[in-house]
Amino acid sequence: MKSILLIGQSNMAGRGFMEDVPPIYNEHIHMLRNGRWQMMAEPLNVDRHVAGVGPAASFAQAWTEDHPGESIGLIPCAEGGSSIDEWTPDRILTRHAISEARFAMETSELVGILWHQGESDSYGGRYETYKEKVCTLFNHLRKELNAPDIPIIMGELGEYLGESGFGKSAVEYKQINEVLADVAHSEEHTYLVTSKGLTANPDGIHMDAVSQRKFGLRYYEAFSKRKDVLDLFDQEDEWMEKTKNRVLTKNEQIFVQTSRLVLGESTFEEFSTFITTIQESK
Repeated sequence: MKSILLIGQSNMAGRGFMEDVPPIYNEHIHMLRNGRWQMMAEPLNVDRHVAGVGPAASFAQAWTEDHPGESIGLIPCAEGGSSIDEWTPDRILTRHAISEARFAMETSELVGILWHQGESDSYGGRYETYKEKVCTLFNHLRKELNAPDIPIIMGELGEYLGESGFGKSAVEYKQINEVLADVAHSEEHTYLVTSKGLTANPDGIHMDAVSQRKFGLRYYEAFSKRKDVLDLFDQEDEWMEKTKNRVLTKNEQIFVQTSRLVLGESTFEEFSTFITTIQESK
């Protein structure tokens, strides 16, 4: 199985409202939780009780479409509100991400790292030292994971920042994005993904769920093509419609119905009827 490490702050963890997009269920997409690979369900990066939709699910779904019959595992290690200074080599977030990645590498091949962070550093001139710090982090990860050529995909900060809500203080997001572009240009195996056209939740700082689905597709395009993605992805809306209408496998249907039962959204009698029906359809 291939695996992907997810690091950064809340927009990588995901704060998109769950009810705003159809869920993605895929028996070939797994998440690392409690030391075990489990079938993915959002929110997959539960750094806070308010975690929601992030970019990783659509990234992984797109990956499975290009690799039929194969599986991919997601390693959630993003932390909402974290600054770049909390991602230095000696700090707990970096140590935790390396530890989780190494654990995942016992049963998978780590093939990529997705990074989204910078809102917490978009004021007070912090962008001036951002490149040195993020490059130090990336070099440290590659060294510690013995993966010198692993692609690291970075996402731009949202163009909606600096205007309202919690995002109003992020007035230097453009400067951070310029630094990210410089990093992508100067560092090997490091790529940038545009945030053009993406929109925010009412809080003004977190990308909404639809934007997160599109962002994940752009991350995958950069990962699969090993190139920067600097413009809108033409098939984003078409892909989302196709994914919404995807027919679930029997294992995926059982996963969904079991979840509904445990969450009190269906009765045991309804669940038993479903199981009987699906068994008889074999």
